[in-house]
Amino acid sequence: MSKYIFKIKKKSSTSKARLGELVTPHGTIQTPVFMPVGTQGTVKSLTPDQIVSTNSQIILANTYHLSLRPGIDIIKKHHGLHDMMQWQKPILTDSGGYQVFSLAKRRQVDPTGITFQSHINGASTHFSPKHVIDLQCGFNSDIMMILDICTPYGATKKQTASDLELTHNWARESYDYWAEKEIPNWCFPIVQGGFYMDLRQESAEVLTALNYPGYALGGLSVGEPKELLHEYIEECAPLLPEDKPRYVMGIGLPENIKVAIENGVDMFDCVVPTRIARHGQFFDEDIRKNIKKEMYKEDLSPLSETCECYTCKQFTKSYLRHLFIAKEMLASTLLSIHNIYYLNHYVENLKKQYF
Repeated sequence: MSKYIFKIKKKSSTSKARLGELVTPHGTIQTPVFMPVGTQGTVKSLTPDQIVSTNSQIILANTYHLSLRPGIDIIKKHHGLHDMMQWQKPILTDSGGYQVFSLAKRRQVDPTGITFQSHINGASTHFSPKHVIDLQCGFNSDIMMILDICTPYGATKKQTASDLELTHNWARESYDYWAEKEIPNWCFPIVQGGFYMDLRQESAEVLTALNYPGYALGGLSVGEPKELLHEYIEECAPLLPEDKPRYVMGIGLPENIKVAIENGVDMFDCVVPTRIARHGQFFDEDIRKNIKKEMYKEDLSPLSETCECYTCKQFTKSYLRHLFIAKEMLASTLLSIHNIYYLNHYVENLKKQYF
């Protein structure tokens, strides 16, 4: 029997949405699932118990950042990320490929991999396909991503095709290296191709031929208009194998999650809920509102009348506004709890709507 178990339990009769179950070494995930981002081994401002209280099933951490600080040796001394951060549910780690996009001025790409100039101290570090898998094995990631190139929005077709060729070469090398280890940790390649549908189709064909246990769509939500993002989710999701988990990287706004689920996507992640919390923003009625507004100064209602999160059950908008204006750290914590809980609840409501 395969070590990599993903079951589709139910399909919607009104959309391409599906309910699934993904079994990992640290627990079974019910899909569709939103994954909060814990870049540096922490979901910003939250303890593990607080993350659990938001009904989160799995979190995401960043291979590039963790490899620089605290470094793989220290993580190994903790016997992996789970014990280091005291989170015993599943963890997905990305590959560093997104940093090709986000740290464009601090990296060089060649056929062997990516050389980064550390944003911390300027030191040079080289990521190869095998090294990235070794790092994630050291983290003991439940789901690891292969090294790829996240091409920016607006890139020429020539540049996109060149990036794609490297991504495919690295995917072949990564598959062989990961498969020979015979480990229970999942490994996903990442379909790229920018905003050229023929390149996306080519990428899906090349990668699905490698028979990985799951597949991701990358290079989306990188500055393109919302309509284009939705179009590419709709067109590209069906290119991925139906019987394997499908993951769209980097989406977390309600309207984007809805489109993803409707098109048969099982997993998605984003820094949005904690990032906007640090700026005083919160979700209510599927839109973002700002707690800093004067209108909330004497408002004794919760952030959302229908939300059952710890923040909404305990505190008023007036108090939360006071915390934010006073620059108290608790403001970010309480707004982050609400925002992550809100997105998880939003996914659950969509499940009820479709099934």
